[in-house]
Amino acid sequence: MENLVKIIIYIHAFFGGIGLISGTVVMVIKKGNAIHKKMGKVFSVGMLVSSILSLVICAFPHHHNSFLLMIGIFTIYMILMGNRILKYKRKNYENKLDKIISGTMLLISIVMIIYGLLPLFSNHGIGILFLIFGFLGGFMSYRDFVLYNNPENYKKWTMNHVGKMVGAYIASVTAFLVAGAGFGGNIYFWIVPSIIGTIYIFSWSKKLNKKVAVN
Repeated sequence: MENLVKIIIYIHAFFGGIGLISGTVVMVIKKGNAIHKKMGKVFSVGMLVSSILSLVICAFPHHHNSFLLMIGIFTIYMILMGNRILKYKRKNYENKLDKIISGTMLLISIVMIIYGLLPLFSNHGIGILFLIFGFLGGFMSYRDFVLYNNPENYKKWTMNHVGKMVGAYIASVTAFLVAGAGFGGNIYFWIVPSIIGTIYIFSWSKKLNKKVAVN
């Protein structure tokens, strides 16, 4: 059993590494060109495989890791929605599957919040982590439904795409630093990736708003 788990962990780490490298390339190159699109696909596949395997690893006895589980769920959600949001370039796009994905994330977030409240009363630190992820997931899925219910928001597909994909990249970097590199005891490694990612999203938001204003 342990040998099987080790093999899965190695495959998980391999695809996670591919995702991190390709994701970093996507972050720094010019957006919208052929290289960006190809590397974006590599990033998506790498992170999806790595995240799915992280859920599998957490299912094995003595390998449950709440942080890895939550990061895996969030990364899968953001990669799926970050790619599917590109379809909103088309008029009359049917988004039934998108609503299912967002609805599933919303339900999982509610479960996280409920689960987080239980150990929180026992002064168990993981409860706070579940609450943070739960409220964050609930907010993101709520924003998804705001998008679905207002066709005018479909024009903002670029910003939604950037937000979701950068969010997935932040999650993967944080997971690598905290779980892979062993910096989990240092709070800065939990926070800094999110700060840098937020600044990146904000700068892109300003660029896109200027572009829309010019057009």
